[in-house]
Amino acid sequence: MTTATITPVPRQSGRPAGAVAAGATAVGADPRPARPVGNALRAVKVFAGAVVSVVILGEYSN
Repeated sequence: MTTATITPVPRQSGRPAGAVAAGATAVGADPRPARPVGNALRAVKVFAGAVVSVVILGEYSN
């Protein structure tokens, strides 16, 4: 098991508490369309990869 220390970044004056930093926004202003079939297939792919790595390869931790 690993541990990580996360220190909070001090708030800059002049910016409200919930403001997002410049450059941390999405590329486009339009929302992306929902793709439920693609998302389901991606979830199956990730789950199958995890099953293969644990059952066949015997990996259970990083």
